[in-house]
Amino acid sequence: MKTKLVLWGADAEEKRILIAMELKVDENRVNIYTFPETIATEEFADQLMKDWRNDAEVPFPEGYKVEEKELSVTESLLGDDIKVERSDLVMRAQTEWHFIVLSHKMSDMFKSELSDLRARIDKLENFDDKVWEELKSFWDKVQQQVREKNLFREHADNLRDNTNELFGKMKDLRSKLDQEFKQASKEVHDKYHAAISEIEDKMEKGGARLQGLFEDLKNLQREFKGAPLSREHRSAVWEKLDSAFKAVKVKRFGDKAGSDNNPLERIQKRLKGLVAAIDKMDKSIQRDKDDFNFQQKRADSSEGQLEAQIRQAKIIMIEERIRSKEEKLSEMKATQADLESKIQNLRAKEAERQEKEKIEAAKVAVKEKIATEIQQTAEERKDEAEVLEKAAEALSEKQPKKEEKKEESLMDAVSTTLSETVEDAVDTFKAIASVVGKEIDEAVDDLKDKIEDALDGDDDEKEEKKD
Repeated sequence: MKTKLVLWGADAEEKRILIAMELKVDENRVNIYTFPETIATEEFADQLMKDWRNDAEVPFPEGYKVEEKELSVTESLLGDDIKVERSDLVMRAQTEWHFIVLSHKMSDMFKSELSDLRARIDKLENFDDKVWEELKSFWDKVQQQVREKNLFREHADNLRDNTNELFGKMKDLRSKLDQEFKQASKEVHDKYHAAISEIEDKMEKGGARLQGLFEDLKNLQREFKGAPLSREHRSAVWEKLDSAFKAVKVKRFGDKAGSDNNPLERIQKRLKGLVAAIDKMDKSIQRDKDDFNFQQKRADSSEGQLEAQIRQAKIIMIEERIRSKEEKLSEMKATQADLESKIQNLRAKEAERQEKEKIEAAKVAVKEKIATEIQQTAEERKDEAEVLEKAAEALSEKQPKKEEKKEESLMDAVSTTLSETVEDAVDTFKAIASVVGKEIDEAVDDLKDKIEDALDGDDDEKEEKKD
């Protein structure tokens, strides 16, 4: 935006004059130069239009007048004594110049704030998180004004260059701190690594109480949570600690205790962590909303347009922060619903699996009982059959002519006895099968069919022998 304006007009006596207007930004004032037509040659007017308006030096001829006025948006700078051909140009210049003054004031405000930060940073011997966050917050405010085009490019560039210089100094301090932190983290890592290794050695050698070793690991875990460790070292210690916990559990409770392959438990742990994160996010959004309401009240009672603009910028920043967090919260709640659905499905599958195991176990028990009962009954009937066979042999010796008929009668009796025994056993265990459902009932019928087929096969074999 230009801070100078040149145009033709007329004075109170209707005499043609050349008017040059210049904004004094720092003073919030406007210098108004008027040149009578007698000294305002075409050549001079061209110099003002082309050179002076672009901040080049142009000597003024003698005989001009200058008037200084405070910049105003509502009142005309020229007053009633001067008339111009393009009054709209004057009004547009006034509104633009008012914005320029406000933008310069905002730039000066940022420069002053940056100067205070520079003084504090120059005194730092070690990295300071608080100062770092203040510098980041400052630059966020500057960027917000740049995005809204409330700062001119040269102002923004100047602020950026100076801010980057301070960021560079802070990064140097942080790099030094990082090196010190890494060294300290390595020492802490080695201490925990050695302590866990010692517990593992005791566990391998035996003789130590496993419960005592487990408590030692729990104590290390509690200390470990607040230990100053880098991400890499923390991950390494955690893996070793977790491995030691699993090894102790295996020693105490067997192989199954050391495994963590239960998907239901993993999802439940993940859900628990997610619910805690959602609670934190809710509280964070509420704090932002409280801050928003506070800034809104302050904006309504701002003194001056510049302060109001600054307050409005803060309000916009908070609104954006709230919007971003609410989007994240929505995603987290969607994940929560998904995990809860997965937990319900896994629980249903687990219940179904357990029910199937019950049924299978009952089926096996019933089959085993039936088989045992049949075997016992068969052995008892076998003894009876041997007695009958001996009796039949004795009779056959006395009555050889009737041998064939009596043998057939005897074998029928044995077959009938065995068949009745099977029927009794099947009926008995069918009652048991009704407790565990249709599947066992079908299994029992199947077993009965197989036994009857076997008996039928024995009858056929006997018929063949007789033939």
